Amino acid sequence: MKHPYVVCVCIGIGAILPACQPGPVQTSSEAALRRSLADMIRRELGEPGASPARQITTSEASEEAFVREFELQEFVDQLRGMAGPASYEEFFADLPMGENLFGEEHQVIGLTLDDAIALAVNQNLQVQFARLSPAINAAQVAEAEAAFDWTFFTNLEFQDNEQPIVDRASSGFGIGGDFRRSTDVALTTGVRRLLTSGGQLTLQQELGYNDSDERGLTLTPNPANRANLTAQFDQPLLRNFGSHVALAQVRINRNAERNAVASLQQELNQTVTETERAYWQLVQAYYDLLILQRLVDRGEEVLQQIVARRAVDVNQAQRANAAARLEDRKADVLRARNAVRRASDRLKTLINRPDLPVSGETLIVPLDAPLPEAIEFSLADAIGAALEHRPEIAQAILSIDDTTIRQIVADNARLPQLDLRVQLSLQSLEDDLRTAYATAVDREFFSAVIGLFYEVPIGNRAAESVFRRRLLERQQAVVSFENTVQQVILEVKNALDNLTTNYRLIEQERINRIAAAESLRVLQVQKEKGQGGYTIERLETELNQQERLANAERGEIQALVDYAISLAESHRAMGTTLQRNRIDFVVPDAPGEVPDRPLWELLGEELRTDGTEQSEASPAQTPHGTRDDGASEQEESAPAMIEDESSEAPTDDTESPAGGEEGSDAGSPDEGGDGGGGADEGRP
Repeated sequence: MKHPYVVCVCIGIGAILPACQPGPVQTSSEAALRRSLADMIRRELGEPGASPARQITTSEASEEAFVREFELQEFVDQLRGMAGPASYEEFFADLPMGENLFGEEHQVIGLTLDDAIALAVNQNLQVQFARLSPAINAAQVAEAEAAFDWTFFTNLEFQDNEQPIVDRASSGFGIGGDFRRSTDVALTTGVRRLLTSGGQLTLQQELGYNDSDERGLTLTPNPANRANLTAQFDQPLLRNFGSHVALAQVRINRNAERNAVASLQQELNQTVTETERAYWQLVQAYYDLLILQRLVDRGEEVLQQIVARRAVDVNQAQRANAAARLEDRKADVLRARNAVRRASDRLKTLINRPDLPVSGETLIVPLDAPLPEAIEFSLADAIGAALEHRPEIAQAILSIDDTTIRQIVADNARLPQLDLRVQLSLQSLEDDLRTAYATAVDREFFSAVIGLFYEVPIGNRAAESVFRRRLLERQQAVVSFENTVQQVILEVKNALDNLTTNYRLIEQERINRIAAAESLRVLQVQKEKGQGGYTIERLETELNQQERLANAERGEIQALVDYAISLAESHRAMGTTLQRNRIDFVVPDAPGEVPDRPLWELLGEELRTDGTEQSEASPAQTPHGTRDDGASEQEESAPAMIEDESSEAPTDDTESPAGGEEGSDAGSPDEGGDGGGGADEGRP
């Protein structure tokens, strides 16, 4: 099977695993991990990849065929004027909304879908909250990296001692009246730094002054000035050795930043999709209100006809029945008004427009209508796009990396403690400080210390238990990754299934509406010609047919809205929501570099056997169409720019979120849990 997306998601895994070099303990497990993940993705893409041909959404029914079959050609315009979206020429212009909560007429403001999405991207409170997380985690990365900065220290110490001394001339061990007096001042200054190897380097100088006075003892020089220059290197040789341990916290914090970036992208995808859903649901609510209001108008017309013929052939039961039906329809209008207000407030919450507070009573009027444009799609391309673009996949890979880092640290902690210390000192003791310092620099007095310090817990049970726990956590992360991939593929498949089904329903519901309109038209013509009279059966039939036509209209609007929403959901499932809406997702100076190693070197030989050749990365071929203005979406400028608040980047080289060195948990490498786990689209 030749399909480029069979390996796209493995790039991150292949880049992560070589990043930490723990030694031979990880070699076989990393190869097995790459192989198992490649097999899993190959299995999921096997059947879709075998049928890569692109499909076009089609309808099983045809309005033209229905019109020809029932010979309705001459009545088509009349039927379209009776019902359907096109029959409401003044699109939401005259809304029967009644009074608002202030006892006034509702004020309205028009809004396009593009404007709603742009407002949601920049103003939505949940997005604003998520946008701060990368900056917070970037500060945590800097905090972890700061552990390896140089530290300046200085100590000043003063001692004044006066001690009695033993009088050896007297018998026994009596204490004489003499004392030893000394004054000592020491100033120590230096710098030290933790090293990425796990060791510590210390450079310091000590300047001292000593004045001693003791009977029978002559000190030269006295008072004396001393100068000591010391360089000390401490390095673990077994436990805590190596950059993979020393930099573990930095890598975990950096992964937390990448995870925050992926969470921001996920929040944006969800918010844009929810905004589009709320917009189309508001469109549906307005159409429902207009349809139900028209149903009321038709009911009032029938009731007026009944009252006009009361003295002829209409009895009280018929009149009461028509009145009851009319009042029931008016109740539906009241419910529809409430649905419009709720849908408008829901959209206000998502876009968070300053001049449209949720507490206000201004109604949003949608200026766009859903259009049933056919699209092309391919299940294999859609799954591949999801594996490449879904932030949940990147988060799952980061979780594997987090657990890998912790496993490496825990494996190292099983080793005995063996530390090396090397110390070199230059010393001098002179009458004055300047001479003492010069003597030390001339290396006249030199000393060296080399030491080894060893310890090991008997049984080492704690370290072994931690290592086993980290090993099991890594296995959990791998299973979680596979589950995430499976769930993403399921979402893509369900979204495309809903998309094709809803497209077919549009034509089906349109034919249903035309048939219902034709039935009502025939009844009205018969009534005008005096056929059937005003019997109870005739009246019930007309009222029922009016309601059936209204239900057919609502069903058609429901199908159009469901199709528009399923289109947005399909892009969310593929992770291409931002691309579809021409939103540039930019996180300035965010850590991330695409590995420059060839793909096959990262993945090994597991996928090379498929005969798949590496291809240049390109957006997946996914459902697409044309805009109603005739311009390609790729030629449009982005309605919004998403930028991270952070402008600081770690100084160390980093990897991309999908192919980083580390995981997404910001906790200690030895403590805490693990991290979690395209195309052009036409839109009216």
